[in-house]
Amino acid sequence: MRLSIFSPHTHHCHHYPIKLNHSPFTLFTHSSSSPPTRLRLPRIDAAAATTFYHHRRKDKVVVIMGATGSGKSRLSVDLATLFFPFSEILNSDKMQVYSGLDITTNKIPLHQRRGVTHHLLGDVNPDAGEFSPSDFRHRAGDIISDITSRRKLPIIVGGSNSFIHALLVERFDPELNVFDAESLSTPTSSSSPVISSELRYNCCFLWVDVSFPVLSEYLIKRVDDMLDSGMVDELAQFFDPHAIEEMNRTGLRKAIGVPELDRYFKEYPPGSGEEEDRVRKGAYKEAVRAIKDNTCQLAKRQIEKILRLKRAGWNLQRIDATDAFRAALTLDDRWSDIWERQVLEPSVNNLNRFLMD
Repeated sequence: MRLSIFSPHTHHCHHYPIKLNHSPFTLFTHSSSSPPTRLRLPRIDAAAATTFYHHRRKDKVVVIMGATGSGKSRLSVDLATLFFPFSEILNSDKMQVYSGLDITTNKIPLHQRRGVTHHLLGDVNPDAGEFSPSDFRHRAGDIISDITSRRKLPIIVGGSNSFIHALLVERFDPELNVFDAESLSTPTSSSSPVISSELRYNCCFLWVDVSFPVLSEYLIKRVDDMLDSGMVDELAQFFDPHAIEEMNRTGLRKAIGVPELDRYFKEYPPGSGEEEDRVRKGAYKEAVRAIKDNTCQLAKRQIEKILRLKRAGWNLQRIDATDAFRAALTLDDRWSDIWERQVLEPSVNNLNRFLMD
């Protein structure tokens, strides 16, 4: 496959052969043992940089959205590699901003980032208190200003739509929750908070979407993969037997997996013996089942929020990754070609049009 990549700095298209080298489950799962994906292509000449971003009233940013597990991180690195070195990635996942629990929060490992600079990925001290949408708006806004001042393209990627909304709207009210549970369940209610379509950046929105039944099947398998990669040991070290209930509702302790296994560890403390009695094994299976259920529920809520943003007038370009996921789940050898053709190529085409506009 050859992709035509528009360089914002040379104002020309470059045609690159593309080859993705990974097995089906390294496409979406960030296992520490997974080999990195490599796109075999020449790099764009950095000396060709111009004052592209400063011609315009608003800075241009790319925003990759989607439910948890939908392939956002993979797509962001694919795009950033194709546009290397003119792009940097800014994480907008509210759990991945914190340092620690890399397996539990499913941070993309260093070797899979392919040399692309990532911001706000494990940068926040979890002991410093809650990192709020307002905090994200301030920190991420400064990072975007720095990236664009160096004539590079920010790629914002993450599933936390409250962070994305806080960062992008022209006027942000930290006291107003536009995604409260009641308004999501009754999206047409006249009392629902209004989401503004006035944005402070010129945005290219790429919404990676996967059919929910297919995504749910994948998420269940992903939890098993995370457990195999050491998630239980990671959470056993994070477990605080003296933590009070209020602590479990703030910061990194809200990450899916923490409260579920905390309840298990309170009954069977880490290091208390590994005898596999029936009750202990049943309690562990119940914790894993809760992690899987809560992960799928999170994905459903994230999709509802994305649909709300779309109804509010945000110009979200939907990229359907269902076939690629279905092929990966069935170990179909064609999954790589499907991902390139149905996800990566339309994303590049959207981005080319955005940059040439």
